[in-house]
Amino acid sequence: MATFGTLSDRLTETFRNLRKKGQLTPADVDGTVREIRRALLDADVALPVVKEFTAAVRERALGDEVNRALNPAQQVVQIVNDELIGILGGQQRRLQFAKNPPTVIMLAGLQGSGKTTFAGKLAKMLEKDGHTPLLVACDLQRPNAVNQLQVVAERAGATIYAPEPGNGVGDPVKVARDGVAYATRQQHDIVIIDTAGRLGVDAELMKQAADIRKATQPDEVLFVIDAMIGQDAVNTAKAFQDGVDFTGVVLSKLDGDARGGAALSVASVTGRPIIFASTGEGLDDVEPFHPDRMASRILDLGDILTLIEQAQQAFDEAEAMKVAEKLATETFTLEDFLEQMQQMKKMGSMKKMLGMLPGMGNMKQQLEDFDEREIDRTEAIIRSMTLAERRNPKILNGSRRLRIARGSGMTVTDVNQLVQRFDQAAKMMKTVARGGVPNIPGMGPVGGKPGASSKRGKQQKAKGSRSGNPAKRAAENAGIAASAAPTGSGFGLGGQNAPSEADLAELQKMLGRG
Repeated sequence: MATFGTLSDRLTETFRNLRKKGQLTPADVDGTVREIRRALLDADVALPVVKEFTAAVRERALGDEVNRALNPAQQVVQIVNDELIGILGGQQRRLQFAKNPPTVIMLAGLQGSGKTTFAGKLAKMLEKDGHTPLLVACDLQRPNAVNQLQVVAERAGATIYAPEPGNGVGDPVKVARDGVAYATRQQHDIVIIDTAGRLGVDAELMKQAADIRKATQPDEVLFVIDAMIGQDAVNTAKAFQDGVDFTGVVLSKLDGDARGGAALSVASVTGRPIIFASTGEGLDDVEPFHPDRMASRILDLGDILTLIEQAQQAFDEAEAMKVAEKLATETFTLEDFLEQMQQMKKMGSMKKMLGMLPGMGNMKQQLEDFDEREIDRTEAIIRSMTLAERRNPKILNGSRRLRIARGSGMTVTDVNQLVQRFDQAAKMMKTVARGGVPNIPGMGPVGGKPGASSKRGKQQKAKGSRSGNPAKRAAENAGIAASAAPTGSGFGLGGQNAPSEADLAELQKMLGRG
């Protein structure tokens, strides 16, 4: 996530310096802890949290568990990972639902923290799980707040209860109470109350929020906090905890470029768990908060589990089986490829998906340069083909390719490159379907046997690919590098070889154009 970019860079660089040390001395540990402390403070993590965190890391790093480790540097990384999980809350905490519906969820926070947008996101997420949420507009002070919630509710496909126009008109406590009663009559099983915020904490704000809580007796009170708020996060969280109290935290704007200290401070200081993380402006850009997965992202170890969950939500199981059969019988066509691309688009941003892979912190510029529109261009080219052409690209002669280029607004070269890359992708997928190990441009052999890789690495150690095909050359060179390098963590503690700029460029083309 972009919010932790600087912190992640500082920590991974610190660990990289430990890579060549066979044994850690107390001086090494002290130097590492000192760098971690600086990185956390620069990220706006609260000072008490930093002190507690670094003390725990130092104590464990000087303990016997590291001295007996085969790779002390990697053991230190594991310790930091464990401690990060601890200050982020430890275990995931899910929403608590009422035994007798409706479940009442009250949202609180400062103005501009993202409460209203999160209300729509939460409603949409709960609807996907089979619930029938009702949004209640209780922010009757901020100009056009009620209208904004109505727009968000319409986009989310959710029902809204908004009897008052707002803009200073109406009693928010009465609206909240009546909203819960309305939900009971209309058999909505969840009520989401959007309350008013202020630019800063004040007595009037706290009293209104406390009165709404008293009137509705919510099952959950979620404190929505802007992840970019910095050092003020702790003071704001404490003020709301004292004035209203809350059962859980929602981190919003985690896609921003701030230093992210709020996320590493709030759960530890308040003792309340982070339940959701908002990662973008779209209504689907929200996810349950997993402390272990967030710690992995910060340390550039990736978040494969979230990536898998997103894929499971987007891909139809029956469709996946059909594609698997086509791959096994070698009848995978451009028409099937188009359907798979449309399924992938349901998962969201390709940049975000790639960013969840381990070690991608070292490829930030390449990720930033990745053009999401390549997928749309590829789709336009395939849609300009006839059904026969999609099913049998071999019939694409010069005149057909010219027609397709004109129909899609692309060039003949673009069409040629798509067909070429489709052939490469189809071969790679056929290899996987047969149980083989594919070569991915920029990544090399995936999941091969260690012995085979080592043997191949010895044979090719001093040589590079001479292929005239850029994609093939990139794959072969990456394969040589991968087979020669020992395995290690996402930030390179075990290996030193990384894909070249040319390899990464080929990877982008492969993902973007087929």
